[in-house]
Amino acid sequence: MKQVLMTGAMLLTLTSAGFAQTTPTRPAANPPVSSTPSRMESTANTSSSAVIATVPPQGELSSNVVGLDVYNSANKSIGKIKDIAFDSSGVKAYILSVGGAMGVGSKYVAVQPSAVKVAYDANAKKWHASMNADEAQLKSAPEFKYSSND
Repeated sequence: MKQVLMTGAMLLTLTSAGFAQTTPTRPAANPPVSSTPSRMESTANTSSSAVIATVPPQGELSSNVVGLDVYNSANKSIGKIKDIAFDSSGVKAYILSVGGAMGVGSKYVAVQPSAVKVAYDANAKKWHASMNADEAQLKSAPEFKYSSND
């Protein structure tokens, strides 16, 4: 369930925030939806088109973003995306791991989603994250701590 919510939040962020992306060509139309009712449909009395979504190849998924190193304008790694924070209105922050070496001495900081540019490099066939910040700024930012009600 958590991954489904993260995926939805990531789709919302990447499609509505207007990140510059070079993505592979997407299908012109949605594929036909099966006319066979699903278990959910028959129980919930909902049409398939209101429940089923289509995700194109190389679609914007949280799994493409979580784990990415974040680079500054000098192409130096300044952190790693570890999580995505969101609520019912969408993505609120990327949680970055910053500082330390090999995870020792590092801390988490929450950054505005608009501060991080996530793009798909079609030539390298991989995702890339960057932001206009330096390591010192992120190290001096307030630490993000997970709540204990997980």
